[in-house]
Amino acid sequence: MSNREILCRRMCDKGVVAVVRASSSEQLLGVCRALLAGGVDCIEITMTTPNALEVISRCRPELGDEALIGVGSVLSAETARSAIEAGAQFVVSPIFKPELIEAAHAADLPCVPGAFTPTEAQLAHEAGADIVKVFPGGAVGPKYLKDLLGPLPHLKLTPTGGVDLDTAADWIANGACTLGIGSALVTKKALASGDMSEIKHLASQYVDIVAEARSRKAG
Repeated sequence: MSNREILCRRMCDKGVVAVVRASSSEQLLGVCRALLAGGVDCIEITMTTPNALEVISRCRPELGDEALIGVGSVLSAETARSAIEAGAQFVVSPIFKPELIEAAHAADLPCVPGAFTPTEAQLAHEAGADIVKVFPGGAVGPKYLKDLLGPLPHLKLTPTGGVDLDTAADWIANGACTLGIGSALVTKKALASGDMSEIKHLASQYVDIVAEARSRKAG
């Protein structure tokens, strides 16, 4: 099994990828530790984070193998390569560009490009996407995944946007292999106050919800 396949499995293991936009590397380290304490070990640091590459570069050695640190909001192959050099272990984008997949795969790392329509999702898959990010998920809702997977059952889909405590189970029930969760997990309130206990508590809630939803689906 390739490194890319191993990392992709890990992204889907707990079924939660935390999407983080922090203001500094110090704040992000605190967030990552709180997420890990709550059971979420896949963390996507978006390029909209100030000095995102420096943040990734610092967090990787600090967290070691405990966390899988990726980069999000990537719009070019150049940015993908720079993030990978900084230590990113997976690449996520809100859009589909074959060059993003090529850059990630050249480093034997997973790529999760964005798509919204059936055509975009299929083209991303054909280009080698490891998982296809359905974005913005909040515009369509969980049943959209089931509708996509009906004629396209080979796709591995993850929604970002529209995922919260009320909808997480429905996304899994309708076919999501993992969930991208941003401010509904790493809340603006917690970031502003520095209350990492809230993030830890939310992380554990999402991990439990996904596990229970998967159990019901399997049963």
